[in-house]
Amino acid sequence: MTATSLTPVDDLVSIDVVTSGSSVRLTVTGEVDSSSAPALRAALDTALAGGARELVVDLDRVTFLDSAGLCVLAAAHRRSDEQGFVLRVLASTRAVTRPLQITGLWQLLAVEQVEPGEGSAA
Repeated sequence: MTATSLTPVDDLVSIDVVTSGSSVRLTVTGEVDSSSAPALRAALDTALAGGARELVVDLDRVTFLDSAGLCVLAAAHRRSDEQGFVLRVLASTRAVTRPLQITGLWQLLAVEQVEPGEGSAA
């Protein structure tokens, strides 16, 4: 198992990456907006380039999620269909669950709602 942490983008977001076999878990902390969403996209791209067969995106510690972040998640879902990997999205806070619900991504992504604080431990 390896763990890395990507540099925060303007101190808005940090993404911890833990790899265990063919599973990669991205634990996202902070705000995912138009300035920080590219960091999330890059982390997803890196995980998939490494041959991940399961990708867990843990949004339990995200405090803000705008359309740029939603687009990254929708693109990851599309790639999971095309490339055949398992995408799991974990969420607990209203800052994340509400935008996912009102855009319909909640159902599309089959988001797993966790209790606050459980996402990073799951």
